[in-house]
Amino acid sequence: MAAEGMRFTNFYAASPVCSPTRASCLTGCYPQRFGITRHLDDHEMHLPAGTVTLPKLLRQNGYVTKHIGKWHLGGLNVKHTQQRATSIPGPLQHGFDHYLCMYEDPNIRANLLAERRLYREGANFLVSDDQPFPAQNKHWTDVKIEAALQFIEQCHQDNKPFFLNLWFDVPHTPYEPAPKPHINPYKDRAQKDDLYYRSMVAHLDWAIWEITNKLEKLGIKKDTLVLFTSDNGPSYQGSPGPWKGGKTDLHEGGIRIPMIAWWPGQIPASVVGEDVTHTNDILPTFCAAAGIPITPKIDGINILPRLMNQLKLHDSRRLFGQIDFYDWYPQPGGKPQPYATEAVREGSWKLLARDGHAVALYNLQEDPYERRNL
Repeated sequence: MAAEGMRFTNFYAASPVCSPTRASCLTGCYPQRFGITRHLDDHEMHLPAGTVTLPKLLRQNGYVTKHIGKWHLGGLNVKHTQQRATSIPGPLQHGFDHYLCMYEDPNIRANLLAERRLYREGANFLVSDDQPFPAQNKHWTDVKIEAALQFIEQCHQDNKPFFLNLWFDVPHTPYEPAPKPHINPYKDRAQKDDLYYRSMVAHLDWAIWEITNKLEKLGIKKDTLVLFTSDNGPSYQGSPGPWKGGKTDLHEGGIRIPMIAWWPGQIPASVVGEDVTHTNDILPTFCAAAGIPITPKIDGINILPRLMNQLKLHDSRRLFGQIDFYDWYPQPGGKPQPYATEAVREGSWKLLARDGHAVALYNLQEDPYERRNL
């Protein structure tokens, strides 16, 4: 995808944990505006009802919308799906015509996580459009891909424009062996969690290829914008590369994430963009590609001119991040210091603060690895 599209090296997640960034992707707004500054539990926490979302805007303009995979924005435990009229919103209420997810119920997911059965048995606990979905004796990643390919095929047959929101769980813990084609190449080079992690990443690579290959076979790859990114920095077996920090941390390793934009024939190939960009920019960019004006006030900007015409982004905005304090830090060596709960980036400058009090200042152009606290 990077060879055929554009890869960004200064792309930021709204948060170093999952739920806030997912809210940013769907709303174009900082998750702090909705009071989401930590990952949501599987009880009553949720993205507020009535929020303007990307799938709502696209659906209003003729798109068929579907969410597949991890949600983690509330409303998907068993009680909520059974009592939707009087309960909190889920994917349907936030603008999706259809969805296929695993029940995000503490009585289900917590056990699957603890017993390392999430991927191999999670597809036995699925919910689709607020109704129980038949158990699938398959790997959860494979089920996601089958559903995604079927959705794309059906929309193509119906000659309907579509928005597919495909959120994989891999390579999030628990580390489990992926199916044989994806684990076999690494058996002589890794063991246990390292082996499983490698196989999960290989499985993800294959899954993404299935999507892009389907678009090519259907002859619609030149009509389809695909964005590949993450919700936060790495944990445990994942590596932040040269960056300081990781998941749950506001240093670069926790919030500077991969992003590739792929649209053959529209986005020039093999381009690297150093522009400072953000998950808030996903909504306005997709809307611009679809020719949809945005009337609500949002925090993101349209980066389509950068993608298609190589126009530099002359953007002087400040980027903000905020997270609740986390005792938990899923990288070796303990939490990077100083630990922060707020971050602001403006140009090359990045300020970190703890509960409103400044604790660090870095010049990322001169010190991208945050080694010298100014």
